[in-house]
Amino acid sequence: MKKLILTSLLIGGMAVAAAADGDKKADSFHWDGATVYFVITDRFANGDTSNDKNYGRITDYGSERLNAATFHGGDFKGMLQKARDGYFRDLGIDVVWMTDVYEQIHGWMSGSGSINDFPHYGYHGYYPLDYTQIDKNYGTVAEFRELVDTLHAQGIRVMLGANLNDPGYPTLLDAVQYGFADTGLSGQKAARHIRDWSFDDFFAGRAGWKGWYDRSWIRMPDENWDETNPLEATLYGMPDFKDESNEAVEIPPFLHRKWRQEGKANDAWVNPSARKLRKDRKWSPMQYVTAWISSWVEEFGIDGFRCDIVENVRLNRWKELSQACNAALDKWRAAHPDDPASVWTDRFYMTGDFENASIDFKADYADAGFSSMVNFFFPKHGDLDAIVYTWQAYADSLVSHPGWHPFSYLNNSYHRDADSDNMRDCATTLLLAPGTVQIFYGDETGRGLSEARYNVDSNQAFRSDMNWEGIDSGLLEHFRRLGQIRRDNPVIATGRQRTLDTHTALRYDDSDTVLIRLRPDAGTAIDVRGIFADGRPVTELYTGQRAVVNNGKIRFPGYKNNVAIIR
Repeated sequence: MKKLILTSLLIGGMAVAAAADGDKKADSFHWDGATVYFVITDRFANGDTSNDKNYGRITDYGSERLNAATFHGGDFKGMLQKARDGYFRDLGIDVVWMTDVYEQIHGWMSGSGSINDFPHYGYHGYYPLDYTQIDKNYGTVAEFRELVDTLHAQGIRVMLGANLNDPGYPTLLDAVQYGFADTGLSGQKAARHIRDWSFDDFFAGRAGWKGWYDRSWIRMPDENWDETNPLEATLYGMPDFKDESNEAVEIPPFLHRKWRQEGKANDAWVNPSARKLRKDRKWSPMQYVTAWISSWVEEFGIDGFRCDIVENVRLNRWKELSQACNAALDKWRAAHPDDPASVWTDRFYMTGDFENASIDFKADYADAGFSSMVNFFFPKHGDLDAIVYTWQAYADSLVSHPGWHPFSYLNNSYHRDADSDNMRDCATTLLLAPGTVQIFYGDETGRGLSEARYNVDSNQAFRSDMNWEGIDSGLLEHFRRLGQIRRDNPVIATGRQRTLDTHTALRYDDSDTVLIRLRPDAGTAIDVRGIFADGRPVTELYTGQRAVVNNGKIRFPGYKNNVAIIR
């Protein structure tokens, strides 16, 4: 190993480094070392207040706790402005992962389940009503296209969410608007949260419903399903697509009714590539859903999906989605030869949430088209005294299973686990980790929890509005510095590792080497014998300080934020 390192450094030296930098200006992107920014669009930036209210939804119930899961106004225009300002680029971001953009259920679901202490809307994108068009609260097709194209022009891939397991809940307001159930309520009354309303009672009367998803499409908990089997479980009482079915079904009548009612007035929000998919065909439920979802790749050149609760859907369906999306991405690239993203050659990317997954290789899911599973077990406390050993395991996994990699995070939509009092060290442990890493919006700015933390469903507090007016500038600068170093030195994310001691790790490949030292002491020499040759100038990348190797050692007068990154 040492001989390999010496060859790449002492013979290739600075000339190799220069060539690597030049390649980076082309497209040196690799999914296995990407830095992903996960954003809940509705909570990020409001660029157009005129689209804040749609479909009869109520957005303000008078308190932050009651507004925990209403739509708050974030949209594509807000994200576009931040992209134009260079916000993602300055963070060193390679991929922006946006929550699902599909039109969501119009009404509310009971917050905290049967407790129903607040109205829960689909602001997060997990409750799709209509896969063929964009939710008006996010913006138009033209605005989404401009956002995706702008990110692509900056060399940034775009991920959305994909869920093959369930559609959104049926709600009172949707029932009134599309006539699939007799609620006895006006649209105005159905729109407002009813504290003593019961979803179970509402659905128990389903025998008289007309035109919602029928039992050829879905299963529900009122039937005798094995709820311990993830392939049959109806999570949180949600309707569960029958992904095992190969029988032909027709599109539910309520969707046909919806599309007739909207007519051409909704053209600004309809995905053009999905319009042809609004016709009944001799398809199974999954064939419709797969076609609807992959049409977003065909139309906009979406680069990847984060797939929800993957263990609840049969493997063959994920494989079919992967195949459909790869074909759709090839079609988009061929149809847009002048777009900078048309020359990218990476295949469509899929990662997913598999309950309590770590970095272990899942051969069946790799065969189905996945390149990773979201890693629930990345350390969340910023422990600089132990992280090198975690890094070693991650680097070794990259070598062991080419094409499969860790996908690690500190916080995400359902887990706010990171030590908020030690986010700088948490950022260091994450952004210097091998494999793909994900920043949750606001981790970099010190975004706090909302008052929804006092609700029974305290997860809603993780999804507070982005704190543009109260940014922790020092924390943001730390994230930016590490993100840029990670982006500009790909060996940090994708190289092999040799652990030298409790605080020191070497990352290397055939053309580059970076030494990472945690908790360095100002003025104390760092031993680099066998790594950098005597007389070689090196740079501490975080501070920009330069030094020359002398007698196998280097010395810098000072460091920042407990880290030295030497190249």
